[in-house]
Amino acid sequence: MNQHRAAPRRRADIAGREDLALLLRRFYTAAFADPRIGPFFTQIAGTDLDVHLPRITDFWEHALFRTADYRGSALAPHAALHSVRPMAAEDFGRWVQLWRATVDGLHEGPFAERAKAQGERVALTLHRRLARAEAPLTGRPGPGFVPLAALELRSASVL
Repeated sequence: MNQHRAAPRRRADIAGREDLALLLRRFYTAAFADPRIGPFFTQIAGTDLDVHLPRITDFWEHALFRTADYRGSALAPHAALHSVRPMAAEDFGRWVQLWRATVDGLHEGPFAERAKAQGERVALTLHRRLARAEAPLTGRPGPGFVPLAALELRSASVL
């Protein structure tokens, strides 16, 4: 018997705000439930996804399409979280892992690739800046980079 396999269905690229809102809702649902990084959102920050979603969608719409008017800074809220419970390289690595898996599960194309690269840049930048800000308080220099082990987390199977 000849079995025909259908060609894998191509996922559409991220096309605009609606796609971003769905992507971000799916990502944050997974992130909130994650045992490693979920507590940062649920217990420490007490994030209300319905309140957070429009602002973070503005961020990503600006980052990918330059169409939203986003003028915020991601550092301040992350620094506040970091002061309550320090965020390790592995926490940022897990964020990247979940982000990449969520994007890959829904989209493929140039904007999807840009979203994954931008997510990684954001995680690296936040980790570096938080480590540098902590150095004067601890007397120890911050690492200045995310260890390879944390970045390798992103390629492990997730969902």
